[in-house]
Amino acid sequence: MFPRREFLQRSAALIASSTVFNSLYSTDLFAADSLTTAKAEMPEISLFTKHFLGLSYDRLAEVVAGLGITGIEAPVRPGGHVEPEAVEEELPKLVEALKKCGVCITMLTSGINSVDKASNTEVVLRTAKALGIPRYRMNWYYYDNQKPIWPQFDSIRPKLKDLVSFSKEIEILPCYQNHSGAKDVGAGIWDIAFLMRDYPSNELAWAFDIMHATIEGSSSWPTEFALVRDHLEMAYFKNFNWEGKGHKPVPLAEGIVGRDYVSLLKKSGFRGPVSLHVEYLKGRVTDAAYLETAVAATKRDLATLREWWA
Repeated sequence: MFPRREFLQRSAALIASSTVFNSLYSTDLFAADSLTTAKAEMPEISLFTKHFLGLSYDRLAEVVAGLGITGIEAPVRPGGHVEPEAVEEELPKLVEALKKCGVCITMLTSGINSVDKASNTEVVLRTAKALGIPRYRMNWYYYDNQKPIWPQFDSIRPKLKDLVSFSKEIEILPCYQNHSGAKDVGAGIWDIAFLMRDYPSNELAWAFDIMHATIEGSSSWPTEFALVRDHLEMAYFKNFNWEGKGHKPVPLAEGIVGRDYVSLLKKSGFRGPVSLHVEYLKGRVTDAAYLETAVAATKRDLATLREWWA
């Protein structure tokens, strides 16, 4: 039994702590928080320019600037805007062309997931850093489902450690994207999240893909988001619809992913950057008709993203 005064003090503390707990772990994960929402301005938007492959550097810069975008996620990997073997000569040209139009590279999409000569790790990352590129997206790791999984998972750790250490040395941030698929390490989030616990968020971070997270966890994606939030560097936006037993990429306004994800980002205090991916367009720019289609699709998705954020 407590004295009356102590009982009242403990009761008040319990009520206060319950209120805090409920506000953090409410079952209504997307309840509006008027104060947070009102102050959450549209973050910096980057554009993944995969659907503009085939354009010259100058034309790419003009198109992106014409869309009102000031940052891009640039594929610098086999088949990208710049081939890894030519990065020392070609990447400065791309950066200079973008700079003339007021555009920068906010994320370099690489083919790198270890420190090795095959992916030109050192040359690519040192060149990117020298040009002021702050972060890069790693290539994925894969499982062989015909072999035991745990040994394969354990084999990733030393490769990742070397890559993080090297990236830290040259001061560029590696980011891992979750991707759906039976063989993709990180598809279920937990495996890569477990490895990330070894590093602070300024040494290894997530490029979190809400489309792939929803494909893998159609109802559990808020839990996956909560798991990655403390290491979230860039939030990807793209969309899909179910098609039979599979899925099909669609325009941002037409799919399963919705503005409830933006609400969760706002409530978590995320301030960007975000990256828009126009995944439903395939191929390269080979003629004016495709370019017109790609520009129009990007404008629509940008308008949707801004509407969701507002």
